[in-house]
Order: sequence, then structure tokens, then C-alpha cells
Amino acid sequence: MVLASGIMSKTVAVIGLGTMGAPMANNLLEAGWNVVVHNRTRSREEALAAQGATRADSPAAAAAAGIVLVCVSDTPDVEAVLVGDDGVADGIADGGLVIDCSTISPAATQRLAEVFAERGVGYVDAPVSGGSEGAIKGTLAVMCGGKDEDVTRARSVLEVIGGSVTHVGPVGAGQVTKAVNQVVISGTYQAVAEGVVLARKAGVDPTRVVEAIAGGAAGSWVLTNRAGNMIQDSYPLGFRVRLHRKDLGIALDTARNDGAVLPIAAYVAALEDALIAQGHGDEDMSALARIVRRTSGVGDGPMG
Repeated sequence: MVLASGIMSKTVAVIGLGTMGAPMANNLLEAGWNVVVHNRTRSREEALAAQGATRADSPAAAAAAGIVLVCVSDTPDVEAVLVGDDGVADGIADGGLVIDCSTISPAATQRLAEVFAERGVGYVDAPVSGGSEGAIKGTLAVMCGGKDEDVTRARSVLEVIGGSVTHVGPVGAGQVTKAVNQVVISGTYQAVAEGVVLARKAGVDPTRVVEAIAGGAAGSWVLTNRAGNMIQDSYPLGFRVRLHRKDLGIALDTARNDGAVLPIAAYVAALEDALIAQGHGDEDMSALARIVRRTSGVGDGPMG
């Protein structure tokens, strides 16, 4: 169906089909949306096209859908997709809506929103948390910045990919909230790594320790879902170390600009720099346990 404005209803374009974007697009298809897809590596479009998605040759072509969801890796990638050559800004009509689920700089988000406002296009920054599991299950936590009317329009899309959708404030507030999220989980991952190593070094079964404390004040998503990785010394992809390090860079830059001091985040950032230098940047960030294990004299492999 095409509205009088030329914007197709119940149609959304998804640009960026990586670990997070591909399952988002899949969930939208399963929810009955007409989905247009585009990815820089075009072969990633094929599986979704086989499920009924329409392929677009460029971000500008995808933008004809009227609602565009972007999920790419970093600020320069978002800028290229949205305002680069043949970008979304070249193809989206007045009255359209951009939903950016990437994690990028709050300041860059505000600048991009201004570009689209001049074209009569709404803009919602909607970064997500919950990892690849949440993307697949459609249970992501979505944190939104934008005007009330734009967030209201975006909800029909975001409620498909997310288990919770929270409007935090104006454009950029979603990205600030995601920065806070990344600061909090950096400390949590590090604390869980230290805890399981302490249990092992003290001669107590770390698996049973995790079971014992999970129902109390120490309970968390990280403890439940990632302590096992640390105990087994196996770090299959959930959220890459290098991408979390990128996110911590955004958080630390924001902190410097606003006068906040974040010693734990800075410490974890240094540990992640070391992991990346050692070739572990594409492992799940539970690989922080590698450093705690090694400096504590716990050998490689599952904890016995």
C-alpha cells in the first residue's frame, strides 16, 4: 500500500545486516512488515531476500520505503549511510523517518538529526542492548532519543525488535543512555571475571558459586549468561570486544566533555586494548576473563 505522500505503509528499510541488523530484519519480516534491505557487503542480503525481503541497490534506493532503520558499526559508517554519496538523505521523502539503532556519538547524532529535520524527516536515535541473543529473540532493550511524535511513529518498528522501548529524552539522549549502559556492563563483566577466578583459586567450584549467588544481590544478566564462558575459557560471539571498546571510547569522550570521572570504565578500556592487541578483538567481551585468569595463574581451558 502506498500513502498519498508516496511513503509505503507497513514498509521499512533495514540498512546494515550484521550480527544485530540481520535478525532485526528477520523479525520484522516475520511480524508481517514489507522489508527492504541493503548492506555494504551485498551477499548478506541474500538470505533475507530468500525469506521475502526486497533488495535495494543503495541506501538512497532503500530510503524510498519511508521508514529507514540503520544498524551499522560506528559514527563514520552511519554518516556514510545517511549523508554520504547515494545515502539515505538523497532518497528519503518529506515526512519520512530515520531510526538509528547503531551506537554512535551523541554529538554526531544531533548533527545528523538536524540535517534530516531540514528535509522534513523525523529522526530517532534508538541504540539497543541485549546482544545477538536479544536481536534473534526480539527482546532487545531499546533506548530512544527524539521528539515525542517521532518516537511514537518508530514504536511500531521498535516493538518488533525489542522487549522494552523507553523514550529517554530528545535526540541524542538514546546515545547517552547507551553510553551509560556500556559503562555499567564494563564493570559487571570485569567483576564477574574476578569473581569466578577468585572461586577457582580458593578451591571452590565456580559453577556452583555462580548458581549460589545468581539469586541474590550479585545476580545479573552477565552473571547468568556469560560466567559460563569465563569458566570454560570459551568466548563465542555475543558482542565483540572491539565494538565494546569503541562504545567505551564514546562514553569516555562524553565523560570528558561533561566533566564526569569514570575510573572503572577507563580501566576496562585499557584491558580491552590489551585483548585487541593480542588478537581477541572479535571474541565476546566475556574474554575479559582471559586477563584475570592469566594474571592469577589460572591455566587456559575449562576450570577444573
